Amino acid sequence: MLSSRQAIICFEADQDEYRELVRRMLASPLFLKSERLSKLLQYICEETFEGRADEINEQRVGEAVFGRPRDYDSTIDGIVRTQASRLRQRLELYFDGEGSHEPVHVTVPRGSYVPVFEPRPLSPPSHIHPDSPASPSLLPKDRSSLKEHPRSSHRLAWMLVAILASALCIQLVRDHATGKPTRKTASSGHALWSQVFRPGQTTLLIPGDSSLVIYEGLRGRDVDLAEYVSGSYRTADNPSPVTPEQLAAHLANARYTSIVDLEIAQTLALIAQSKTGRVEVRYPREVRPNDLKQGNLILVGAAEANPWVYLFEENMNFVFSNDRIHRVFSVLNQKPRQNEPRQWDSANTDKQHRVYAVVAYLPNLAGNGDVLILEGTSMAGTECAWDFVSDDLKLIPFLRSIRQPDGHLPYFELVLGTSNISGSAVESQILAYRVR
Repeated sequence: MLSSRQAIICFEADQDEYRELVRRMLASPLFLKSERLSKLLQYICEETFEGRADEINEQRVGEAVFGRPRDYDSTIDGIVRTQASRLRQRLELYFDGEGSHEPVHVTVPRGSYVPVFEPRPLSPPSHIHPDSPASPSLLPKDRSSLKEHPRSSHRLAWMLVAILASALCIQLVRDHATGKPTRKTASSGHALWSQVFRPGQTTLLIPGDSSLVIYEGLRGRDVDLAEYVSGSYRTADNPSPVTPEQLAAHLANARYTSIVDLEIAQTLALIAQSKTGRVEVRYPREVRPNDLKQGNLILVGAAEANPWVYLFEENMNFVFSNDRIHRVFSVLNQKPRQNEPRQWDSANTDKQHRVYAVVAYLPNLAGNGDVLILEGTSMAGTECAWDFVSDDLKLIPFLRSIRQPDGHLPYFELVLGTSNISGSAVESQILAYRVR
C-alpha cells in the first residue's frame, strides 16, 4: 500500500511536471529500445497520476501490461518481477546519464510497483564496482599496505563485513515482511528444467561460498579445490591478534552466501516442485567429490566462490581467470573461433562497468546425470547468468536453436555480456557459445 509520504510526493506536487518528465524518459534511447519497459513505466505512472496507486499490484500489472490472463499464477510466471527489476536498473541508468540534470527523479522501490517522484539528491550516490561481496576494490590492494596501516585496514575490513551482513539481513527481513517471493521466478515449461529436475529425484544445489571469496581477496591468493576440501587454508595461518589476517581466518570458517544465490535457490525449489522433483541445498564446504557423481547438480558462482567448478573446467571452453594484481576478472576463450576474442575482461577501471557470465549445461562427473553451472565475474555477473536461464524470452529461443533433430537438448556453454549498475545486471547479450 502506498505510504503517506509517497502519497504526498505523488499527489500534492505538480503532476503536469511529472507527466512531462515521464514523456522525456519514454522518448530517451534507453526506453525507446525497450517496448516492454516503456509500457510498464507508462502504466504504473498513469495509474498513479489517476489516483489508483493502491490498485497497482503484480497480478494487475501482469494482465494490463504483459497480456497475462486474469487467473495466471504469478508464483510460477515471474515476468512482472523480472521486468520491474530491469525497470529499476534502467531508471538508474537514465538519471545517472541523460537525465542527470532533471530536478525530479523517479524510483520504484523494491517490494512495490508504485513509482515515487522525489527531488534530485544533492549528491548522487557513488557506485561501487564490481558489486561482489568480495570485490577486490573494497579490499586492501596488497599485503604490504596491510603491514603499513594495520589498524586502519583492520577497521575497514570489519566495516566491510558489518555492511555485508547488514545488507543481507535487511534484504531477507524485507522479503519476509512483505510476504513476497524474491524477484526472480522462471517458467518451468521448457526442456532445460525438464532435464535438470526429474520426477521423484533430488537435484543438489551448491551455492557460492562468499566467505571464501572475501578470504581470498584479503589474502590476495586463490584457494584450490584440494585446500578447500581438506580445510587446510583455514588452519594454516596463525595470525597475531587484531589484524586483517585474523579477520581472514575468521571469514574462512564462516558460512556466508550472496542474496542472489539465495534468490536462485528459492526459485529453483519452486520449479523443482512443479516437476514433482526436489532440491537439496548444501553449503559447498560440506560437499564431497562423490556427491558430484550422483544425479543432477546446480553450481552457482565462479570457481573462486565455488571451487567444485574446477572439476568441470577441464572440459569447458569458457573458464574464468582472476588477475588479482591488476584487478581484472576475465572469461578465457580456450579455443576461439573466427572473429571471437581470446578473452573478455571485467576490470575495476572500466567506466562501462562491463561484467560477464557463463552458463554451462554439462554431464556430471560420472556421466549419469547433468550439471548446470551459473557463474559470473561478480555477483552481478552471476545474476546475469540467472537472468538468462530464468527469462523464457531469452532462454527458449536459444534452446530451440541448438536442439537436435530428434528433439534432444544437447550440452552447451555460453558467454553473456552485460553492465553492472548498483549491484545488478542490466540487459545482456550472448557473446559466444558452444554445443556438444
